[in-house]
Amino acid sequence: MPDRPNILIFMSDQQRGDSTPPHGRAITPNLDRLAREGVTFSQTYCPAPHCCPSRATFHTGLYPSQHGVWNNVDVGNALSRGLVPGTRIFGDDLRDAGYRLYFSGKWHVSAVENPADRGWTMRFPNPGNRSPGARAAETGRPPLHEWAQFEKMAKNPDPTVRREAEILRPGYGTYTHYGEGDDFFIAGWDARVVGDAEDFIQHREPGAPWCHFVGTLGPHDPYFAPREYLDFYDLDAIELPASFPDHMEDKPALYRRTRDRFDQLPEVEQREAVRHYLAFCSYEDALFGRVMQALEAAGELDNTVIVYLSDHGDYAGDHGLWAKGLPCFRGAYHVPAIVRWPGGVVRPGRDVDAFVSLADFTPTFLEIAGIETDRSFAGQSLMPFLRYEPPAQWRDALFTQTNGNELYGIQRSVMTRDWKYVYNGFDYDELYDLRADPGETRNLAADPKYAAVVKECCGRLWRFAHDHDDVCINPYIMVALAPHGPAEAFR
Repeated sequence: MPDRPNILIFMSDQQRGDSTPPHGRAITPNLDRLAREGVTFSQTYCPAPHCCPSRATFHTGLYPSQHGVWNNVDVGNALSRGLVPGTRIFGDDLRDAGYRLYFSGKWHVSAVENPADRGWTMRFPNPGNRSPGARAAETGRPPLHEWAQFEKMAKNPDPTVRREAEILRPGYGTYTHYGEGDDFFIAGWDARVVGDAEDFIQHREPGAPWCHFVGTLGPHDPYFAPREYLDFYDLDAIELPASFPDHMEDKPALYRRTRDRFDQLPEVEQREAVRHYLAFCSYEDALFGRVMQALEAAGELDNTVIVYLSDHGDYAGDHGLWAKGLPCFRGAYHVPAIVRWPGGVVRPGRDVDAFVSLADFTPTFLEIAGIETDRSFAGQSLMPFLRYEPPAQWRDALFTQTNGNELYGIQRSVMTRDWKYVYNGFDYDELYDLRADPGETRNLAADPKYAAVVKECCGRLWRFAHDHDDVCINPYIMVALAPHGPAEAFR
């Protein structure tokens, strides 16, 4: 094994952690192989349930409060358009250390720069295309392109009869939740991304080590999968999640309001949506298998660190919800993470159930490449787990940060093995006993019996906020709503 191995990163979009080994909810033969030959981090979580902040965390090793990306950088009401000036990504370090950098597919870290601006070679999508968010940053005005779709829509009356998989939304346009086909967003996008990656691997420049990022759009909603993969799953065998009957009467009203949209779908269509989501995961697995085959054909499989993971999860029917958003449930935060490194992984086939964050991958990549830095990270290197030398101390809690996406909402959470506490700046808080209620169906936050737990969790939340430059601490009477405020960080 060379001192500086190649690094291949395959990041899917909106993939639940339980759709991959060892959970195995979806049929994924290629990921099954990767897990047998590598290490699975089965308790990996993103810091925010949205693409941009989570991808920024992956690339920087920092939390949103540190890197500055809080929501979708391209929407008209974006809170920020890109990383805090001067923020480095792991690609900068690899480039400076002599790695060749290749990028295929989705970036979604910044609207004001793309991977090519950081030294990555990319052809698809065209790095010369400037996003609406980039133009907004240049002009200082919000991008108003979003209005065009509604102006066009207004020329036709809103439909009043719902068809299968449809959710009627007067004035917003009918949403089709699932269907059959290859890449709903842009025809053939994921296949083209993988084809581009295959071409890079086949025609790579010899000599220096390389890092290749492959970013697909699936299995993001709406769930459109090719027929071949839909046939993997029998609808009669599909079950809705155990938490599906939870109508969230003891949870924030926004959660219920979100579910109201999806309740237009009858039970059989809810199960069809699960089927289509799982089929989409199987399609992503097949695309990943093509990249593995290309590495093998090029003779690079055994000198390349391969990482498969996703930016965030999907509710996939949990509590009657779909996609991702403010509801702070496990499905939106739990993501797959599998690392294969021949010669670098001791005792392959292991499942590590330590709490892992997407912030851990930047320091891991730097250590793999032998790069030393004096920068501080929110994450920690996973190298001890790869070497089968678990550290004596590792985090016993995970924290999340979101200020909302297209619809704002201040939310922070802390999760241990026993408890999850959610501070909602927009509504009442949540507390779940994860040992007794892993499905997060019974909110205990208002029960006086758990007042001490709430206070302890608030203290942990504020200490994490203090240590990670999070200024969600305004004391104004109308917004200082936590049951125990930021002073708990110092008690």
